[in-house]
Amino acid sequence: MTLDTIDYKLLDLLQRNARITQLEMAAAVGLSQPAVAERMRKLEQERLITGYTARVDGRKLGKDITAFIGVRIEHPKYNGRFAKDILALPDVLECHRITGPDSYLLKVVTEDTQSLDRLISDLLRHIPGVTRTLTTVVTSSIKEGSHITPAASEHVPKQRRRIAANRKRR
Repeated sequence: MTLDTIDYKLLDLLQRNARITQLEMAAAVGLSQPAVAERMRKLEQERLITGYTARVDGRKLGKDITAFIGVRIEHPKYNGRFAKDILALPDVLECHRITGPDSYLLKVVTEDTQSLDRLISDLLRHIPGVTRTLTTVVTSSIKEGSHITPAASEHVPKQRRRIAANRKRR
């Protein structure tokens, strides 16, 4: 699928507000609602849109600790089992295979330091192949998000101009 500027704009609108209606998107991009619906269907079919979600405040749900955990795996033969076990842990929000001294980087959100300790000691370190974990606890977050600006669109220069304009205002 080849994306055009309207597709990029639709993806941008959805990432900013997944509750936007197709009618509102149609007005924003200058198309009819049925045309937007068809584009949305194609974007979903091509897996450019992989889901819709709400962002929530973990602290207000009793999850006061956010941490990043580097995990070293002894040998690649353990990767499949590790992935399966990680998928079963609800406090693990993200799991990324990485380069460097660690094999994986996890982002976890949990209740408190005791629950973090249990996650590491009782669960992660007992997964076959795990040889080491290194945990960094977040004390505050300056920016969190999931908005992805496409690299090959006219949005990139606009974004750069917006950042430069914001710097000048400071």
